[in-house]
Amino acid sequence: MMRHLLPAPLMSALLLAMWLMLNGTLHISHVALGLALAVVIPWLTEPMRSERAHLRRPIAIVRLGLIVLYDIVISNIEVARRVLGPESRIKSAFIWVPLEIKDSHGIAALSGIITMTPGTLTADLTADRKFLLVHCFHVEDVAAVVRGIKQRYEAPLMEIFQ
Repeated sequence: MMRHLLPAPLMSALLLAMWLMLNGTLHISHVALGLALAVVIPWLTEPMRSERAHLRRPIAIVRLGLIVLYDIVISNIEVARRVLGPESRIKSAFIWVPLEIKDSHGIAALSGIITMTPGTLTADLTADRKFLLVHCFHVEDVAAVVRGIKQRYEAPLMEIFQ
């Protein structure tokens, strides 16, 4: 019965938390509306979900989160330094990153992490899900960028999702 009412309890909890954080208040009306949204949205979207995410290794999730936060801070500084410097020092490029990860949730997480990190943007995924096209604001060494994405993000995501 509870599974039918809350098909995705974690999603419901996250929706409620995000709603309350975005509104910045714990007023009863916001809590009630947040609870309603947290129940109704997962219930309505359940038929559209083709597969469920199976998260493993909570320590890997925390470790990856810390790596991503660190990379976001460092990338912000690097992008700001390059933007404020001479334009001729910027070498942007599109790079195809070969993927080993097969889980669609892991690929989506990888795409999101790349896009959240300043200076990089996920541009495309091949139909066979074997390559991700990434635009990089500045590239000195293509192989190093690919290696960094695979080691820092893809490997932990494979640990988490596969």
